[in-house]
Amino acid sequence: MESLPVPSVQAMVAATGGADVPPRYLRPAEAVTGIVDGEGEAQIPIIDYRRLLLELDPRGEESARLHSACQEWGFFQLVNHSVPADVVEGMKANIQQFFQLPAETKKRFAQERGQLEGYGQLFVVSEDQKLDWADMLYLYTQPPESRNTKFWPDQPVNFRSTLDRYSGAVKEIADSLLATMAENLGLKQEVIADRCVGGVQSVRMNYYPPCAQAEKVVGFSPHSDADLLTLVLQVNHVQGLQIKRNGSWFPVRPVEGALIVNIGDIFEIFTNGRYRSIEHRAVVDPKEERLSAAAFHSPNIHATIGPLKELTADEDEAYKTVDHENFMRLFFATKLEGKSFLDRMKLK
Repeated sequence: MESLPVPSVQAMVAATGGADVPPRYLRPAEAVTGIVDGEGEAQIPIIDYRRLLLELDPRGEESARLHSACQEWGFFQLVNHSVPADVVEGMKANIQQFFQLPAETKKRFAQERGQLEGYGQLFVVSEDQKLDWADMLYLYTQPPESRNTKFWPDQPVNFRSTLDRYSGAVKEIADSLLATMAENLGLKQEVIADRCVGGVQSVRMNYYPPCAQAEKVVGFSPHSDADLLTLVLQVNHVQGLQIKRNGSWFPVRPVEGALIVNIGDIFEIFTNGRYRSIEHRAVVDPKEERLSAAAFHSPNIHATIGPLKELTADEDEAYKTVDHENFMRLFFATKLEGKSFLDRMKLK
């Protein structure tokens, strides 16, 4: 699949962690803070992947917990997953080492005008737009023929092979979760699985430098993901992910060894709103860098994005139906503003 063209000005991030913040990164106070409600020590739901899939759940208790998490939260942490420990640790090490490379080395893999892939930033649609306090490396990873290896770093030396292994492992998990979610919705597994044959996976690796004026910048603007399902690897110990819940920002506290999973816009559309994507953002630490890697899973590029007929036989469709390529083109050509993109997909 070719990278989708974006009518935007690609920007390389100038975030250096210094005390002086360039004006393009400074946000109004209300755009950065908002009400943060930790609900005490409450956590997003935790789902045990091994119990879910290895016939250790004869009464369907873990599957029911998954269904509840998708309905009530749109986010959960997946423990006892099947990505090998050496692959996880290899991904963490390679991501950290890549972002530590000299700027000139990283720029060898910079985005090209009108392209999404590479090192830089996404969702930059104007010269005067406020920028996120982050660097990122965005790559298409599945299916393998969609890969443009000129954007895949050859430093560190194991980067490409490690990402290849990680990509395959998390796709297997995403496919398994989607199969269980389909059953939880009263669907046959193949209703979603058939749309994901040759499905699109991309990985965005994020580096959020420390910022002495962290209260004036945003690491990643509030948004919901456009895909079916996102799996996030927390690369280091610094927290920063927050989700919108009951009108407040809820900090996510990653569990050691877990993957953070969230519902995307396409899944909300497929289910006609039964499962909802959740607005989330990344905040910045004043003293320490934060790194993460998000793997996005979508149907194949030929799939139609709209409410599933199997779920709307007795109800009105709440969302438009469009082809996948145009759906993604519109998403990446739009400035991130909460769930405004999905709102435009709703039928009035």
